[in-house]
Amino acid sequence: MPQKKSELYVLTKAKELSKYVITVTEKSPKKFRFTLVVRLQNYCLDIIENILLANMLHISDERRLEKQKEAGRLLELLGYFSMICMETECILPNQFENISKLQAECLLFLGKWIKSDQKRLEKSENENKASSG
Repeated sequence: MPQKKSELYVLTKAKELSKYVITVTEKSPKKFRFTLVVRLQNYCLDIIENILLANMLHISDERRLEKQKEAGRLLELLGYFSMICMETECILPNQFENISKLQAECLLFLGKWIKSDQKRLEKSENENKASSG
């Protein structure tokens, strides 16, 4: 029986964030549904998309880091727009707090993933130098 490939932890956290945002924004006032709610939900989906695309690229492909950084930028924007949502009473303060916690976790694990890639790339380059020298 084939073993299930484990999912990237930052992706798991991004999916958790997305589920939460989609759930809480379903109950937002109608006047926000086609502005702030759509924006928050799209940021979540774009974050997942960039993480998935980055993970599909080889570690030495510079587009991988670009996609990772774009996911980070989108996470920052999500945090800012969720604050606007709280201030306009589109979401509740405790919902904003939960979004902020999940967003911070995603940023943390995204940063760890980027650092891990950098270390793996350096190790690979050093091994290549040693074997050719």
